Parts: sequence; structure tokens; C-alpha cells
Amino acid sequence: MTESLPAPRTGHPYHMHDAIYAQPGALRLVARGQGDALEAAAMRLRSLDHVLLTGVGTSWHAALVGELLLAQVGGLGLKARACHAFELASYWPESLPHVGAVVLSHGGTRRFAREALARVKAGGGTGVVITGKGPEAPAEADWTLRTVDQEISGAHTVSYTAALAILAKLAVAAGGKAEVGQSIEGIPDMLAFLLGQESWDDLAARYGDRRCYWFVGGGPNTATAWEAALKMSEASHAQSAGFNCEQFLHGAWAALEREDVVFLVAPPGPSRERCLAAARVAKEVGAPVVALAREDDREIAALAAETIALPEIDELLSPILAIVPLQLFIYHAAVHRGVNPDLTRTDDPAYGRARSAISL
Repeated sequence: MTESLPAPRTGHPYHMHDAIYAQPGALRLVARGQGDALEAAAMRLRSLDHVLLTGVGTSWHAALVGELLLAQVGGLGLKARACHAFELASYWPESLPHVGAVVLSHGGTRRFAREALARVKAGGGTGVVITGKGPEAPAEADWTLRTVDQEISGAHTVSYTAALAILAKLAVAAGGKAEVGQSIEGIPDMLAFLLGQESWDDLAARYGDRRCYWFVGGGPNTATAWEAALKMSEASHAQSAGFNCEQFLHGAWAALEREDVVFLVAPPGPSRERCLAAARVAKEVGAPVVALAREDDREIAALAAETIALPEIDELLSPILAIVPLQLFIYHAAVHRGVNPDLTRTDDPAYGRARSAISL
């Protein structure tokens, strides 16, 4: 019997809202019953010559965070590399012995994620799949690690943070860093704090009608900036751009206008100084900055129109936290703009036809 999905909602709270607020509970449970699989997969990955983290869309952004987690926390160093699933499936050599692929796909059915996994396995490699609950695991997978139930909303919010949490736990299992594991256990409470920190509808009312939304971050939060820009387009149907802080400083800022807004992800870490430079650029241009930074960062606060305080945590784990205030802003901006954030605009006939023409 085919399970029927709940009907689309036509007003606030949309399904995206429920998924955002489900994240603390979901992350508390995400690894339950999967400890043995995490340990076995991690030990196998440590023994390989290369480990490629791969995905498309939101899963690609998770792979970028996973690259740094496995490189540093997992102790793999340059053996861990992120590679977009389309590129891995289409351009990489067909012989990939002694290579592991960590394939991320919320639904487990995306074409290029499956093709990337098949290519690695055909070359004698190892496959670890991180996916949502429900769909049958790809036959090629040596290990399948599950995140959360399939989301009703197309925005994929809790799926993203749950995938990041699984990647962090996989890295801890590979590297044996118990102190990082303890930090991960505290993240659900930190997420609950963030969810209640601001009046998100007021923030959306102030910045929900900007010409363009710029999201800027560095290191592991380059992926946060890219993910937020993708969600701003998908869920709020607004013009947006995501940049690594150094790329932003290397010329992209020339397109910044006073009518825009810059969301800056700047927790303590090597990229913080370059994020500070990006804030100075935005202030000179006259575009307001909404900064996500540690509460005691006075330099950032002095340049920002708004500051959202991030809990203190290792920068490598901060993407799990930093994306949540951005999800909330994007959601409330969609409500402010009068659009349904769950449907990727497929309720508009032209966009519905466009979506039906795409094979994912």
C-alpha cells in the first residue's frame, strides 16, 4: 500500500516550520542504534588511500563540511576530499581502487549520487551512504547510515543538520577524539537555545524585501553561506548569493548595493578576520550586516545592524548551529513575501512545468 503524504499547507506554519523546530529532538536521536555501523564504516575509511565525500545541492554542502570534519577530527588529512556527485560520476577516472565514497542523498534516489557510488564500487572502492529513513538503501552500499524521516517540505532543513551530525559522529569514530564527541552531545540543547533567541518574524519584516541577499562565511561555514543562499532561492524565491569570505573580498562585493543585506557567519576561527573585513566593506557601501558571531565579539557587533549570538563551540561543528538562524530567517521571509516555502514554487504553473522537465 502506498503511503499518502499530508496535504500542502496554505499558510503559516508551513511544513518547513515544523522541520526547523524538530531539529533538537532529531539530533538527540540521530545516531541511536547505529553505533556499530558508524564504528565499522569509520575504521574502513581510515584504511583507504582516499575518501571522497559527495552529493548534490544541500547534500553537496554537507559533503563540504564533512571534508573538514574527516580531515581534522577524523585524522584523514588530505585523504579526505569533497567532490560534487555530478563531477565524480561524469569526469573522474573509472578505476578507483582503495577509495571510499561517503555519498549523501536525503532521499537516496538522486541520479548522480547513485552513479557516483556505482562508479566507486565498480572500481573496487568502498561505499558509505548517508540518507534519510524510508527508501531502500542502494545495493552498492557497504554501510547505510540513516538520518531522519523524509521531509514533507522541499526545503530540507532537519535533513541537513542531521546529515552534518552523522558526519561529525563518523569523524569522531575515525579519529577517536572523545572531547569532540562530548561537544556533539551538547548541540541539541544549543539548537533549542537558538530557536528561541530572536523574534524571527520581526527580523523578516525588517529585511524581507531586500534587492539581494548575500551570505558570506569561511572555512566550514563557506558551506553554510552556500546552503543559506540555496534555501533563500528555493524557499523565499528571492535573489541570493553565497560566498566564501575571501572570494567575496576578491571582487564580488562590487555588485553589492545599499538595498541589499549581508548575512555574515563569523564564529571564532581562521576565517573570522576575513569575515570582519567583509563586514567593513558592507558598511562602507551602506548595506546592512546581520552577523552570526559569538556574543562577546565586539568588533563584529560594531559593524553589524543586527547580531545573532552563536553558542561557543569548535568552528568545525559550528555549521550545525549556524545554519539554523538562517533557516528561520528564510522561513519568515517567505511568509513575509507571501510564498509557500515547502513547494519550490511548483504551485506556480510555469515553475511546475519547469520542475517536471528536470530529471534529478
